[in-house]
Amino acid sequence: MARFTSGTKAQAVVLAPRQAIWDVLTDPALVAELTPLLKRIEADGEHWTWHMTGIDVLGVKVAPTFTERMSYRELERIDFAHDPPAGVDERAGVEGWYVLTEVPESEGGGTHLATSLDITLELPLPKLSSPAVTPAMRGVMGQMGERFSRNLLAHLGVSQR
Repeated sequence: MARFTSGTKAQAVVLAPRQAIWDVLTDPALVAELTPLLKRIEADGEHWTWHMTGIDVLGVKVAPTFTERMSYRELERIDFAHDPPAGVDERAGVEGWYVLTEVPESEGGGTHLATSLDITLELPLPKLSSPAVTPAMRGVMGQMGERFSRNLLAHLGVSQR
């Protein structure tokens, strides 16, 4: 088994109030509903355990489960860090954040939403395959991000710019 890490960053102005976006991003059931390849999220206080469906990376299908410690700065920032329970060996984890900034009406209004995440997967592939695995992971993450974004906008009934 080797560990592979890939990351992504995104930002957009979502034409919705910051509170509406915050309410979605802090609701584990709703995040699970809007996120492709995600079966469910189990929330236990500050810990959210993510249960993914099968993800195919270069012909290796994995269905990772990983636990994230969520921390919040009300209406401004959500940070998440891999924090598995003691004695549990999780083969995947994510580190990242969401930042929400209100856009003044004089600039068109809405909420500037910025995201960053790095996912680490332990796969039964040689570390030498990293030049192929990392872009494949980035592609899956990109597709998930695009679909989550579309689902979020549809849920909120708004567009972005």
